Amino acid sequence: MAVQMPLGGFLFVHRLVRTCTSSQRHVRQRDILVQLIKSRSVFRTFSSGSVKCNENDREDSDPSHLSTKLTSKQALLARRRRPLSPLERISSLLPQDALSPEVMQLREQNQQEAEEGTNTQVSEENGHPETLTGDETTPKKAESDDHHASDTVMEPSTSERWIPATLPGESLLSFGEMIIAEYYKKGRVEFKKMFQLQKGTRLQSSWGFIWHDNIVSKPSGQVLKTSLGVPILIRRASLEDYVLHMKRAPAIAYPKDAGIMLMMMDVTEGDCVLESGSGSGGMSLFLSRAVGSKGRVLSVEVREDHLKRAMLNYQRWRTSWSLRRGEEWPDNVQFHKADLSTASSLLAGQGFNAIALDLVNPHLVLHTVIPHLHPGGVCAVYLANITQVVDLLDGIRCLALPLLCECILEAPIRHWLVAPALQKDGQYCTRKPTVLVEDHSEEEEETEEQTDKEELTTDEQPAFGIIPYIARPHPVQLSHTAFLVKLRKRVQ
Repeated sequence: MAVQMPLGGFLFVHRLVRTCTSSQRHVRQRDILVQLIKSRSVFRTFSSGSVKCNENDREDSDPSHLSTKLTSKQALLARRRRPLSPLERISSLLPQDALSPEVMQLREQNQQEAEEGTNTQVSEENGHPETLTGDETTPKKAESDDHHASDTVMEPSTSERWIPATLPGESLLSFGEMIIAEYYKKGRVEFKKMFQLQKGTRLQSSWGFIWHDNIVSKPSGQVLKTSLGVPILIRRASLEDYVLHMKRAPAIAYPKDAGIMLMMMDVTEGDCVLESGSGSGGMSLFLSRAVGSKGRVLSVEVREDHLKRAMLNYQRWRTSWSLRRGEEWPDNVQFHKADLSTASSLLAGQGFNAIALDLVNPHLVLHTVIPHLHPGGVCAVYLANITQVVDLLDGIRCLALPLLCECILEAPIRHWLVAPALQKDGQYCTRKPTVLVEDHSEEEEETEEQTDKEELTTDEQPAFGIIPYIARPHPVQLSHTAFLVKLRKRVQ
């Protein structure tokens, strides 16, 4: 019994000391937590980069100052850990003399970003944080209830909001212009329509309607919402859009083929060009723009309905252009209804720098048009199938015409889809940097995971080279349209 009493007293004293020590530690931690809460109430952020702090409580809010330092250091650490792109890795191994101007510009931008981050850290350590936004606000008076004012959301005034300004030479949309309406969904065009702006009418679609009056007096490239809330891109129709979407009589010469034919014929401003087969007027418009106001285009068509459609499309584009630019499109195309195989009187006394033929049997008119082609000039022929090419070459051989077939080609176009890789939740995927040494502590790994999550969840765009891209051919391809034959006149 004498042995048990001292042992029991010893255990009692040990527990009492342990309890007192733990209670003191708990009180100390609670005091630290209270100080952090007070400093947090003082330390408020009104914008993405500006920080307001009460001058009277700055000396007592050291933990907030430390947190600012930690935040800036974490931001610099996250910026330093950005993985290098292949271009940056290769350029870092090469001397500066061997680098292109684009690579040097990219390197200077990266150095400027690093210097800006260092300047921001130094300014925050000195107690004068800098503002990263465009509008700098400074407190006019120090009040004791600043933490209540910081809870309110500061909205920019109407005068500070961005207002689109009209650039020199820019004109707003007006009635009579040809407009393209497009709706994009997941990077693909789901709806595309060309129409002419008219007063009191509206654009109809499966995604709702838009009144033409709401489109007028707005800049081209504006995104308007339909009656169902679907965003539609409204822009002016280019010549390529107009040719592809205008009303047709026969099949048109596609812009990709028309551009190659213009390069074959080497059409420049002031040239005189003969076109046989007006069709729907697509090639006539491209030739009209190429020869300019000093040149001339003679377009001949056999069928009267095709000729009327070509003339109507030509005049409609000229009207839209005059409203768009405030100046007249050159009236340099002359349309005639004739058969070139027998209408030699139409070409009497005329010479042409180039000839464009879009006929079913072009070899039947070569003996009429080739004598009026300048020596060394080019006759470009647009043919739908390869059997027509064979008949053309056989006709040149039989007629012994002074023509040299320089090339026969077709121009298929392959469209591609290139888009950033997205996760199932709609967030961007990120490239994982290559780890050569696997000696990372658990704290560094947690910091990297937290940085990756912040990059995916923030509204700011990720840095260059972080987002991987996926590229694949477009599921809808425009393959064969025609064969193009280049014939050059030689002197016998």
